[in-house]
Amino acid sequence: GDAVNIASRIQSIAQPGTIYISESTNHNVINKHDIESRFIKIETLKNVKEPVKIYQVVTSTSEALIPVAVAEPSSSRPPADRPNGKSIAVLPFANMSNDPEQEYFSDGMAEEILNSLAGIKDLKVAGRTSAFQFKGKNTDLREVGDKLGVNTVLEGSVRKQGNRLRITAQLINVADGFHLWSERYDRDMDDIFAIQDEIAMAITEKLKLTLLDKDREKIKKIHTQNAEAYDLYMKGRFYLARRGRFILTAIEYFEKCIASDPEFSLGYAGLADASFISSFYSLLPGNKVMDAAKQAAETAIRLDPTLCEPYASLGFYYTALIWDWKKGKECFERSLQLNPDYAFGHYIFGLYYYTWVMEDFENAEIHGKAAIKLEPLSSITYAIFALIEIAAQKYEEALQAANTGLELDASSFLCYRSRTLSLRGLKRYDEAIASAEHLIAITNRHPHAICDLKEIYADLGRAEEARLLMAELTQRSSNEFIDAVYMGLGSAYAGDLDMAFQYLDSALVEKDPMLVTLRSMHYSLPLEADPRYDQLMEKIGMPER
Repeated sequence: GDAVNIASRIQSIAQPGTIYISESTNHNVINKHDIESRFIKIETLKNVKEPVKIYQVVTSTSEALIPVAVAEPSSSRPPADRPNGKSIAVLPFANMSNDPEQEYFSDGMAEEILNSLAGIKDLKVAGRTSAFQFKGKNTDLREVGDKLGVNTVLEGSVRKQGNRLRITAQLINVADGFHLWSERYDRDMDDIFAIQDEIAMAITEKLKLTLLDKDREKIKKIHTQNAEAYDLYMKGRFYLARRGRFILTAIEYFEKCIASDPEFSLGYAGLADASFISSFYSLLPGNKVMDAAKQAAETAIRLDPTLCEPYASLGFYYTALIWDWKKGKECFERSLQLNPDYAFGHYIFGLYYYTWVMEDFENAEIHGKAAIKLEPLSSITYAIFALIEIAAQKYEEALQAANTGLELDASSFLCYRSRTLSLRGLKRYDEAIASAEHLIAITNRHPHAICDLKEIYADLGRAEEARLLMAELTQRSSNEFIDAVYMGLGSAYAGDLDMAFQYLDSALVEKDPMLVTLRSMHYSLPLEADPRYDQLMEKIGMPER
């Protein structure tokens, strides 16, 4: 029966030379004088409905027999520094609901607790993207601590059925596996905010943190009392984190969220984020999203001036779409003043403003490295840093960063693009072609990847192959949105400069965010000898070199 099944499952995951037991067994033997046990972790076992707490029986030899599972550090990515002070990683909560579609809720639960803890004085909180790299993996907690540079880990599970919730949470010391605190909550959905507050406050108490009044206010702050709006918000954040065409799904959920609660500041912040990111990925033209996204960001700030995210969104708006460099810089700086640990704010500031507009690669690298330090396991931070190094023509460093990102996420769109561009800059054309072809295959022929391959063919004088790719994009542009900058570059590399500048004139109307990349990314060389190129730069208002 269940006892035999559980014992078998626990035996299969026990470290060699140790004795692992279930919670029920531990309860039966805990009062025996000659038996000592310690908590190891909570595990979801096959064919077992509820997650099982696993304990280790401590014997005279068990300490020597337990191997410490620390992953070999990547040669290009050193392990994070373990801080001397208080630190925590909030791992994604396990979805214990019968419906796998409820995964967004368990992810959102962990993310909101993380956000409540972030910014507390004297507490280092691992970034969301890095912490979520461990989702669904049975990773030794000491390895988690080493990779994220933290001393404690919060993990848990969520079961959501209708309006009822069962949430478990446990705080664990990664050095020895000791269980510092655990709790189970059986509540209604309407109590979700209170549960998050209780968990966050329990963590601060167990870590003996001194909370300032503003810290307590942040933890106890409730952005909405509307459970439906909150549920829609978590769905939006879930799909936004997946990137690609899921960004459009995220926009839909954020719009439904603010329709459900027009006073929910985070809903507006999410809508602004998703809208601007959609233009960055060329899913929607900038002029289709910019006004609504700006309004959403400003509404979020009006409702809650302490939010850092909408200021970063406005920084993107003014820099990439309006070309107001002064205002863009002010918004980025305000975002990072409110939250110096906002990794997204660092890398978008470093990439769009300092790299592509100002060509100030020293400051760009500072922000890129800050983002990597904050999110050491996020592939996108390495991809962005690679793009910064490509603009600085440091192609070897860019390739190393792109490859490190691919170690973390073997299907990363931006890492493959930056890898292709790095190899092209190094004139390692065969490898660049293979990289571009792979990205084309795994993205269902994304236009950006096709453009990268087309330009490599043009470098090599393979005009017919480049022409066929351009013909494909031209045909597809009649049925789907393909941003005009890439169409213009395609025409330029095909030798048709008149058509190229027609497309770039369209890009001005579309407010294509890729326009500000033309000067620093070195792929506009066929355009630069034409006097219309300088006129284009003047229309954008690019600073003088």
